[in-house]
Amino acid sequence: MARSRGTWTDPARTKTPFDEFARDVLASKIDVRGATLAKFETLLRVHVIAHFGSTAVGSITRSDIQAFVNDLAARRAPATVAECYGILAGVLREAVEEGYISRTPARRIKLPRAERVEKRFLSPAELERLIAACPPRYRAVVYGAAYLGLRWEEIAGLKREHMNLLRRELRVVGVVERVAGTYRYIEETKSPASRRTIQLPAFMVDVLSQHLDSAGASEWVFPAPGGGFLRYDNFRRRTWLPAVVRSGLGKITFHELRHTCVAILIDQGANPLEIQRRLGHADIKTTLGVYGHLFPNREAVLNEALEKVHEEAVREAAAASTRPGVVEVDFGTESKDPLTRGNDGGRWQDRTADLFGVNEALSR
Repeated sequence: MARSRGTWTDPARTKTPFDEFARDVLASKIDVRGATLAKFETLLRVHVIAHFGSTAVGSITRSDIQAFVNDLAARRAPATVAECYGILAGVLREAVEEGYISRTPARRIKLPRAERVEKRFLSPAELERLIAACPPRYRAVVYGAAYLGLRWEEIAGLKREHMNLLRRELRVVGVVERVAGTYRYIEETKSPASRRTIQLPAFMVDVLSQHLDSAGASEWVFPAPGGGFLRYDNFRRRTWLPAVVRSGLGKITFHELRHTCVAILIDQGANPLEIQRRLGHADIKTTLGVYGHLFPNREAVLNEALEKVHEEAVREAAAASTRPGVVEVDFGTESKDPLTRGNDGGRWQDRTADLFGVNEALSR
């Protein structure tokens, strides 16, 4: 019976140790970037496998998973709990697909609520203070993050061949990623949407032109002092943190320059779709989920616009009714025409049912 319903599972497979199956699943993920895969592997090993270990895949219950989530929530941030649960749920979905279990126990699990932490962003004037506090050779880096919305790995992976300043554009086609403490350049981006072309404002063309003139010969737009691409750890320690201190702006992370870019764009009237494309988000839900609260409440503006539309429509309708050649036809409520007599005292005529009368009026 179970076979006919498609719920039959091999008893031998249900006894497979969770850690063994989970590692096989992770090894099969060939469509995940190296940095992301390394993060998944760490969370899986340190938290998920550490809890479930050699427990048989088929013996894991919903209550076991809730206990795991509760235990982890007592020690880790809600975001980490959510990521670990997502990895566990993904492994169990694969177990269903491969016939190890008939149904996933990862259902209706209560996760800790993550409090929204307001991302900091700088005003344009504060941004200029920060840039002035940076060494000259790295000021263009900050401009690129704050006005173009580039991620750090996109900035580090930007090659000169990816820019055309005459056409005022640059292409994001590769990144510098860190895997297990080692940096490497890959001709790949975070997602297909991250592979994009960005149009440059005129002042950014000037900033980048001046930067390239002084940076020296290199295939990289922002080369490291000793050659090759920039590494974030070195940049953060040697350049970013000292500049933040000198600026007197308080604590700010490099990634918050990307939030600064969004705040500036919204302030200039950019819509969510424009921001999604500029930042390279794969889904506009991400844009709205992270930055939606920054968009101003435009109810008053929209209502004022609707008021104007209605007023204009009323004026146009009034003008049309008084133009020469327009004939008003009064069908009345009583009709002597045998074709329309007896139709409930003209109630249907009120709906312009007398097509003969309409045609006669239109032919005048």
